[in-house]
Amino acid sequence: MARTSLHDILAAGVADEASDWHIREAHPVSIRISGALGEIDFVPDKEYLEKVMAEIAPANQIEQFHRVGDADFAFEEDGIGRFRANLHKERGLLSLSLRYVKEKVPGIDILNLPLMVHQLAESPRGIVFVTGITGAGKSTTLASMIEHINATQARHLVTVEDPIEYSFVDQNCVIEQREVGIDTISFESALRHVLRQDPDVIIIGEMRDRITFETALMAAETGHLVLTTLHTMNASQSVTRIMDMYSQHEREAVRKSLSTNLRASICQRLVRRAGGRGLVPAVEILINTPIVSKLISENRMEKLPTAIDAGVEDGMISFNRSLLQLINDGLITEEDGLAASSNPEALRMNLSGIFLNTDKGSVIGE
Repeated sequence: MARTSLHDILAAGVADEASDWHIREAHPVSIRISGALGEIDFVPDKEYLEKVMAEIAPANQIEQFHRVGDADFAFEEDGIGRFRANLHKERGLLSLSLRYVKEKVPGIDILNLPLMVHQLAESPRGIVFVTGITGAGKSTTLASMIEHINATQARHLVTVEDPIEYSFVDQNCVIEQREVGIDTISFESALRHVLRQDPDVIIIGEMRDRITFETALMAAETGHLVLTTLHTMNASQSVTRIMDMYSQHEREAVRKSLSTNLRASICQRLVRRAGGRGLVPAVEILINTPIVSKLISENRMEKLPTAIDAGVEDGMISFNRSLLQLINDGLITEEDGLAASSNPEALRMNLSGIFLNTDKGSVIGE
């Protein structure tokens, strides 16, 4: 894409390692750097934003925006890189949110992810959820897993995304990336036909509804690996989030199937790096061991966090254990680690060398 009216704003932000831009009509432009928002001395008007919209948005997305008030797409800014965009209105005014998508997929060492994340990407089959709140880096972690498969295995990968964020170049794999609205009319349509495309790995940009989940489950049941994202606060919550899509009388059958076909749930939270420059992921991992499978099947979801604590030898890690490691390695401060923890009192005890005994027998006991 040619240079757009956004060029200088984007270039300045990227130079300062910004992740997000919020460009609102009649308001100063806001930029997020290392998780914190700041303003720059530029107030766009309606004419400017309409010009930007014409420059960066595909015609079908402009038509959708005028019809429903929202549009998601991605674009390339000449000399800077790729951005994910959301065009919307607030109080009747034009508003544009942008996220920078780095050209090169960061490696596991750069992202500071546990090695288990890439080991899970090597799974022959099953569903792997990458979860977290909005802005937690789920897409980047998922891209890192795809690139790992691309570099180490010979498989056929099909992605369904809205929009495409990272672009992949075939290495050992054949990778087909399909964008909703351009290559397919909807997630549902793409997933209805994906099994006829001979995939080994199916990547679903976001698990949005039960239709998406049921297609993913069917793919896992027929021997495929499915990688997808989900909005949850922790790893075990991904199971209950799926259950919430179903009525009470449907849930038992879904639990039985999920207890068999779930491979793992990876949840992450971004924490400010010590020194205030950049962010580091704290990662919680739930792996579907026989104990976890039994807990899911028997609807004992409240025991899953305990199973994570007891599953260190199986490659599981809790948020507190991840935060403790990041603090001890000097990557984050104790203050920021405690702020990111769901159970800061327990983390304080861990920092003092006190750990509550958790064994596998207590997980499955009455």
